[in-house]
Amino acid sequence: MTKRFLVTIGIMGAISVLMGAVGAHILEDNISDKYLNMFNTANEFLMYHALALIGLTAMNRNVSRSYLNTIYYLFVIGIILFSGTLYITSLTELTGFSLGLSGTLTPIGGILLIIGWIAVIISGLTYKHKKRHSEH
Repeated sequence: MTKRFLVTIGIMGAISVLMGAVGAHILEDNISDKYLNMFNTANEFLMYHALALIGLTAMNRNVSRSYLNTIYYLFVIGIILFSGTLYITSLTELTGFSLGLSGTLTPIGGILLIIGWIAVIISGLTYKHKKRHSEH
């Protein structure tokens, strides 16, 4: 599980940094502010959820594996749908390509992200502290 999380986090982080550079150096003067804001929103959500997954990875011994897996998949699928469709839509002016389903997929991705955060809350509410055994 930790390996899968770390690989996913690395991919998400690298894509976010790469897309940040694309937005700042290529898109800034080539697309409207509306689409640049959309692009930046997609990028921010990608990085926020990569960072959230790092935190969950650090908690992997304290949070139920079923919660971790649920949160992982909700965040990953949610980001693909939310940020992915926003990235594609924000490039419409440059590419001429319009993703007709973005009006449906983007909110579904957002809902999955919200459900993922609710799962974080539930995992916190059901958290059972494990006492450390100190050696004397």
